[in-house]
Amino acid sequence: MSQDQLKQAVAQAAVKEILPRLDKHAVIGVGTGSTANFFIDALAAYKDDFAGAVASSEATAERLKNHGIEVFDLNNVAGLEFYIDGADETNPHLELIKGGGAALTREKIVAAVAKTFICIADDSKKVDFLGNFPLPVEVIPMARSHVARQIVRLGGDPVYRTGVVTDNGNVILDIHNMQITDPRGLEEQLNAIVGVVCNGLFAARPADVLLLGTKDGVQRIVNQRA
Repeated sequence: MSQDQLKQAVAQAAVKEILPRLDKHAVIGVGTGSTANFFIDALAAYKDDFAGAVASSEATAERLKNHGIEVFDLNNVAGLEFYIDGADETNPHLELIKGGGAALTREKIVAAVAKTFICIADDSKKVDFLGNFPLPVEVIPMARSHVARQIVRLGGDPVYRTGVVTDNGNVILDIHNMQITDPRGLEEQLNAIVGVVCNGLFAARPADVLLLGTKDGVQRIVNQRA
């Protein structure tokens, strides 16, 4: 199976996962990226079965609206039953690196509100240790150089992602050459740097369920720490 076919398979599996727990009043959170786009496309057939969605990016909001799915402001929603999103990497504890699409801060906010975080990914994203994929950090523009110096002290190689401005008006530094053995600890360290808005480690709030696309079908992996 191609990578796109694997993404389509996990997207369909995610729709089947959430449908039994949806009703006319339910609002779900939806992530950003190619795998999330497949999920949105699969979800569209059931748009009359739930109230709508909260989007983690402007691009996701636009795609949802194009399918006729109502998009809600998170401030106007009491809670979210589910958050469905892809990942750039996942380890065996379902701790993730996200942010390849520069939507990490809004993704983390929506994930924090949701009762159940379902990660959908193909098996190329599963690793023993996070860090081969460069770790994104969203930074206030005026603090870029300061934050980069602090990242170097932590042992990483920060690279400014040129030409990218987040939906929040900030910039991205991608941390290269760092094997992450303590994701939660590093998440806290990075967030403590003045000028950092958010980083792409989802360890304090990992996924609850991973739907992993493989050549043998979709594996459902439940976070044992949940």
